[in-house]
Amino acid sequence: MAKTDKIDAIKLLKQDHREVEDLFEQFEKATSKDRKAKIVEKICTELTIHSLIEEELFYPTFRGKIEDDILDEGYVEHDGAKVLIAELMAGAPDDPFYDAKVSVLSEEIEHHVKEEERPSEGMFAQCRRTDVDLDALGEKMAARKAELQAQIKASGLPTPETRSMKGAELVYGKPVEAPAA
Repeated sequence: MAKTDKIDAIKLLKQDHREVEDLFEQFEKATSKDRKAKIVEKICTELTIHSLIEEELFYPTFRGKIEDDILDEGYVEHDGAKVLIAELMAGAPDDPFYDAKVSVLSEEIEHHVKEEERPSEGMFAQCRRTDVDLDALGEKMAARKAELQAQIKASGLPTPETRSMKGAELVYGKPVEAPAA
């Protein structure tokens, strides 16, 4: 990578945010089930990769350097998204609640992005005020992202692993019926 091609860690993450926002907009405009399924697969792939590079590299780098609460919320927000990603990847556009799950995922991601990008006190603003070499971290993250893209291309999305949720034993009743179309 040439020196002028370097991207710092925060710029890399913001590029990911814009790409996923665009994918959610594409989903909203899609009319065919095949198109929706392809867009959802891309959304889930991009969010999975993004979450992994944040959780493996970005968040740990800033633990103890920025507010712990904001990092903890990031992990929990990722875990909530992972539940919906697993649901969507196991489902299909014909399934009840499919579009609703995409909508809720979009809203969760929108909130998460606002928390990270909020001026002055958001996660990224706090990170910029540290002594971390964001260019070096960006290089590591870009390399890991490329590695994950290759792994996913070869063997599909990994099973989501939550870091903040232990789960609970739940008793399920009869599933909610989707309203008639």
